[in-house]
Amino acid sequence: MPTFANHTASQVFIALGSNLENPLFQIKRGIQLLNELDHSRLIKQSSLYRSAPVGKLDQPDFINAVVQIVTKLSPSELLKALLEIEQQCGRIRTTPNAPRTLDLDLLLYDDLQCNKEELILPHPRMHERAFVLQPLMEIKQDCVIPGRGSVAELLSACADQSLERISKHDIEKIPLHCH
Repeated sequence: MPTFANHTASQVFIALGSNLENPLFQIKRGIQLLNELDHSRLIKQSSLYRSAPVGKLDQPDFINAVVQIVTKLSPSELLKALLEIEQQCGRIRTTPNAPRTLDLDLLLYDDLQCNKEELILPHPRMHERAFVLQPLMEIKQDCVIPGRGSVAELLSACADQSLERISKHDIEKIPLHCH
């Protein structure tokens, strides 16, 4: 387990998604802001992927990624920080599955399982979504979702979901600076 100044840090996986206001830029900005998060350190990031919307279908495609961080923040402190980053990036919550500038989902926090009104871990729908499972498997091939199984097995059950990896060339064309 990684440590910061002799304090144990937790392994965390976070999904990013965007389909408004230049989604490639929003994801790059989200990753930058996660990298600057207090008491945390970005360890790995997946490639970026384009996916069709799920649930509410009459909206633009999404850009998605997953990052791994280590953090000394508690799950509730981290969730609060993620919501603040979403707001900083212009996220306005209207209806479920609505288009968004930036969505940050806390997927896994160590092997913690909890079911509270404000936070469910592991994320309750991550095992059904190729746009989460594929980037997660890219950065942790042997990942297991507590109570669900291996990411590789779960991903095979999502084979019918459209997912396209975005080329590094397209990503590099997007400037990385905040508005």
